[in-house]
Amino acid sequence: MALNPVVFKTRALTALVFILVMACGLFIDQWSFFLLFTFIHFGCWTEYQKLVGIIDPDYKQIMGIHRYGVMLFGWGFMMWMTNDAYLVGNLQLSEIGWWLMLILAFTMPVAEIVLSRHLNLKNIGYSLSGLVYISLCWGLMMDLRSEGILIFGNLFTLDLGWVLPVVMIAAIWINDTMAYMVGSVIGKTPFSSISPKKTWEGTLGGAILAVATVTLLGYFAFGMTDYITLIVISASAAIAGTTGDLFESKLKRMAGVKDSGNIMPGHGGFLDRFDSLLFTTPVVWLYVKLFL
Repeated sequence: MALNPVVFKTRALTALVFILVMACGLFIDQWSFFLLFTFIHFGCWTEYQKLVGIIDPDYKQIMGIHRYGVMLFGWGFMMWMTNDAYLVGNLQLSEIGWWLMLILAFTMPVAEIVLSRHLNLKNIGYSLSGLVYISLCWGLMMDLRSEGILIFGNLFTLDLGWVLPVVMIAAIWINDTMAYMVGSVIGKTPFSSISPKKTWEGTLGGAILAVATVTLLGYFAFGMTDYITLIVISASAAIAGTTGDLFESKLKRMAGVKDSGNIMPGHGGFLDRFDSLLFTTPVVWLYVKLFL
């Protein structure tokens, strides 16, 4: 297939902007990280509600207090998962998040009953699933980011909170790239009917190369001596990340759409870009809490 210069230019420019935005959000400080994932959180929610509305048109009829309230509740959870490094004046961001969740937990059901005169349990189930799929994961991401911010009284603050998220994102990118390259060269056996382009050869080859690349680079190039953690994170990116990609592909197939959105021309939407990270984050979070 001949290369289309216009399409290539669009994809390249979009990728460049995406990389710059991600780099700024990840590396500037904890607030840029929070703003980045706030943007991603609401973007994922918008696309999730659109997909579910296509799959089940009844979900399109939910009221504004339900549609936006559940997004804000999830955002409140993200705030609640931050630590003392996130201060708004004399108020901790986690306290703001707690009160936002508490207020919405009472007002949303009351508004639903008063305005619609009944609770649609099916639509509530879709929204609760969205909270688990999207908001829980980004809340855990904020907790991982906060864990690495070490505050030494009034002396100084050591911020290493960006390390785990960056390693996760790098591992996912390497896994996807390697899986595509290996699959293109030797891929023959279909991996799943949900995503026909994936092959067993590409999936396994990508996973092995991702674990090897992340571990060796982290250990020898960046002096990260905890190679076990590097192996766990890269393996999680390969296994959980691939599962997340298949889950989102299933949603799109049920909705009959190619991309979850068009925020990034040539690359799809928020869920298309972050589906793997949504599934990888809880696995890495559990590992950190249980073993680190």
